[in-house]
Amino acid sequence: MNIEFRWSPDSWQTKPSNQQPVYRDNTQLSDVIARLQRLPPLVTSWEIENLKSQLALAARGKAFLLQGGDCCERLEDCESTSIVRKIKILMQMSFVLTYGSLKRVIRVGRIAGQYAKPRSSATETRDGITLPAYRGDIINRTGFSEGDRMADPELLIKAYERSALTLNFIRALCGGGFADLHNPENWDLDFAIDSPHARDYHEMVHLIANSLQFMETMLDRSIADSKSVEFFTSHEGLLLFYEQAQTRFLQHRQAWYNLGTHFPWIGNRTRQLDGSHVEYFRGIANPIAIKIDGDVDSAELVNLISRLNPQNELGRITLIHRIGFDRVSKSLPGIIQTVKQANLNVTWCVDPMHGNTVTTVNGMKTRHFDHVLSELTQAFDVHLEMGSHLGGVHLELTGDNVTECTGGARRLSEEDLNRAYKSPVDPRLNYDQAMEIAFLISQQLNKSKLS
Repeated sequence: MNIEFRWSPDSWQTKPSNQQPVYRDNTQLSDVIARLQRLPPLVTSWEIENLKSQLALAARGKAFLLQGGDCCERLEDCESTSIVRKIKILMQMSFVLTYGSLKRVIRVGRIAGQYAKPRSSATETRDGITLPAYRGDIINRTGFSEGDRMADPELLIKAYERSALTLNFIRALCGGGFADLHNPENWDLDFAIDSPHARDYHEMVHLIANSLQFMETMLDRSIADSKSVEFFTSHEGLLLFYEQAQTRFLQHRQAWYNLGTHFPWIGNRTRQLDGSHVEYFRGIANPIAIKIDGDVDSAELVNLISRLNPQNELGRITLIHRIGFDRVSKSLPGIIQTVKQANLNVTWCVDPMHGNTVTTVNGMKTRHFDHVLSELTQAFDVHLEMGSHLGGVHLELTGDNVTECTGGARRLSEEDLNRAYKSPVDPRLNYDQAMEIAFLISQQLNKSKLS
């Protein structure tokens, strides 16, 4: 076999690694990986291939990817109320998108595995004491002590268990009547009754319920497909020891799959062509996403996509651009042109969050909602002008009533951030802001359809 294509789930360890924790006890780490490898997979290859085919539709403008959820899941948040709220907001958003665009919406949560986060600094200093940075509950803990910040291999097992519990509950919800279009009131969030978009949403629900009832009366039967929905999971494939342990060779497909998630992605900080993450991702058959900023080099981008998708398979690569509202109109056209000229098949997706992160004078990370909307709108306009399809959006959001991003319909200020800032890492959109995004995307998709 050509050495270029020789691959195994642990071959990434021969490459330069970035954003990986240092474990003090390698024997314990090896034991944890071996235990994980014996545990049942969380997803199936049939689900993965189904998602890949739908992402191919999004690449052709026939579907739209809605990918959203927590910036970084917490182990303690694996409880029914928290999970239900996350599903409700994504269901409501997808409802708005489907109604407004008449396109299939691919629902993908940043959930059931999003326990690791890249950090700009490997350490954190408080009151003259320097300790390793918090990297997510799969690696260490938020408390500021040496024990808390030490990388603990046992947390990989706990993250797997919480992911399995979360995914099991999501499957029960989406297949057990919770997602029934006959009863969309199940998706309502109690605190959102007075939301500025509540009236628009409920009018839409009423119209669809009446239309569904009309069709069932005409057909003289229930429309069974309206009683359940598909829901896929995703997370950043950051902690490669964990991803390695979730990777299995399937004889009936003659391919390796990461069976810990449907849709892993490579972050902007870990997409080095000769690095460990690209080495790992090139060997799995899952659809994968790559996050890029406005500074990505053209030749590097072509080589990166080609290495990860040598067969140029449609639906295999989703390119998530996260550039910033003040640069997207200038930088994005060149990126699109580079991919077009190389005849590379990608599904285009915008992340209007990560390029617009700022820090307040009090040291709190936030994003201004107007900047998020601006990048989103500009991205749609650029793709329309370039003749490409913007096939998805990637958002950090929550079903909880938080105050983490300024602006929006309630005009949150920096002073409001202290009221309900719960994220341990990055700020998320709250319900009102997420629904405003959904209505805007619906309008943009209609605009693209009419052009």
